[in-house]
Amino acid sequence: MKRIGLLTSGGDCQALNATMRGVVKGLSANLTELEVYGFMNGYKGLIYGDYRLLTSRDFSGILTKGGTILGSSRQPFKLMREPDEKGLDKVEAMKQNYYKLRLDCLVILGGNGTQKTANLLREEGLNIIHLPKTIDNDIYGTDMTFGFYSAVNIATEAIDCIHTTAASHNRVFIVEVMGHKVGWLTLYSGIAGGADIILIPEIPYDIRRVVEAIDRRTKAGKGFTVIAVAEGAISKEDAKLSKKEYRKKIEAQKYPSVAYELAEQIKAANGPEVRITVPGHTQRGGSPCPYDRVLSTRIGVTAAKMILDEEYGYMVGIVNGKMKKVPLAEVSGKLKMVSPKDSIIQEAKLMGISFGD
Repeated sequence: MKRIGLLTSGGDCQALNATMRGVVKGLSANLTELEVYGFMNGYKGLIYGDYRLLTSRDFSGILTKGGTILGSSRQPFKLMREPDEKGLDKVEAMKQNYYKLRLDCLVILGGNGTQKTANLLREEGLNIIHLPKTIDNDIYGTDMTFGFYSAVNIATEAIDCIHTTAASHNRVFIVEVMGHKVGWLTLYSGIAGGADIILIPEIPYDIRRVVEAIDRRTKAGKGFTVIAVAEGAISKEDAKLSKKEYRKKIEAQKYPSVAYELAEQIKAANGPEVRITVPGHTQRGGSPCPYDRVLSTRIGVTAAKMILDEEYGYMVGIVNGKMKKVPLAEVSGKLKMVSPKDSIIQEAKLMGISFGD
């Protein structure tokens, strides 16, 4: 008999269900006795003992279903060692619920914050496997996270739709793409959608360079400009501020997000009309794309094999097209950032895309 737990934590995305399906199908095909417990709403379910025994019926027909059948929540890693409002030791509670169900392994699907807590539980002696989920593709140790390409498809479609109206009215359109700390999603969707300017957190922008890029297009007879901007994009001036100073500025400013500040700066430079589009949480929703269905299935099945072989304490990554066991201790807490020196940045610049630098 094998007993495993499953939980999905942090922001939701496409292919969470497909990944869990891969884990369970991989185990069911090779075990005669299996019990699968799903913890509801992420770590909250593990802390407070909110779980249910899942059956094969729960994993039927979910390959194409977005979101997560287990629900999710954000439980900040920095608060995990702090008791809750009733004085409950959250880490100890998670351990006790794990032992209560006599689990052989806990499979945790989530991004960077989720991974930190997964590693904490590993350090506490639990058998843990982490599966890398995020639309940001910022998890260190894997070339790709499931959910990323599905989000790229949605963000790209938004940029595609903007092109026709931008061209019709000779306007500047700003499309704000998700990504607070890293710019992979904006970079990929910006290139795929034919954006003229791409602004990402890793490359602070100079508003003068942005305006110059717009002017060059106008002088070349192209009356419109499409800008893809990550929600975490930052100007060179703001990048010089300390974290405390920048936080204070953000709290005091009147702009809902970076796109609105950027629009006002362009208008102040006597630029053309500017319109803003924010796809928002549509980028997390809908059915996973075929690539993500395949990737998540491979990740899930690899996790199943690791459970069968009793190999724990790893993240399942994909490197150069092959599935890889990555020690949690080596990657926990690390972000995979876009480097200004990455070849994809240089290639984009060669074709005339401006990064505002």
